[in-house]
Amino acid sequence: MAHSADDDRSDLMVLHTGRLKIFRLAPDGSEQLIRVLGPGDFTGETSVFSGRRPDDYAIALDECRLCVFRHDDLEALIKEHPEIGLRMLAAVSQRLSNAERRLNSLTSRDVESRVADYLLHLPGTWQDGAVTVTLPLAKRDVASLLDTTPESFSRALKSLARQALIVILAGRSVSITQPDQLQQLVDET
Repeated sequence: MAHSADDDRSDLMVLHTGRLKIFRLAPDGSEQLIRVLGPGDFTGETSVFSGRRPDDYAIALDECRLCVFRHDDLEALIKEHPEIGLRMLAAVSQRLSNAERRLNSLTSRDVESRVADYLLHLPGTWQDGAVTVTLPLAKRDVASLLDTTPESFSRALKSLARQALIVILAGRSVSITQPDQLQQLVDET
């Protein structure tokens, strides 16, 4: 499943199962990852409410089921059930807050601090004072999300491991062994 910025349609897509990668293309043709949608997330609201063409692309990362709403149908649904519009506004507000935090991180922090902040905001499992998190994407996609290269991302992970703040586990898993000190690193920059 792919959704393209070349589409003239203004649809809101609500993901029920699977994951969608939302990205934009840089002038050099490279992908700039915007976010990854999971069940319950949506995209396309900007084009639906503004009438502008979409400026991003969506590609399924695995098998997805989604519901697509056209502008007129969505408008009628929100008029009939205003709580839907309020939930959408809350979700967009949270997304804006996350984007502002990420922008601040990109402009005021080095790669190591951005990686630390990213790891601290991933959902994890606590055990014996450490939290294990799993990168939800390939390292190259996480690097893109953090506006760095895959090599710099890997170097930052290794540096955090050398400082004994994290342990790099098999696959995409990382154990945050010193969460307070990792947070202190983030706060210092």
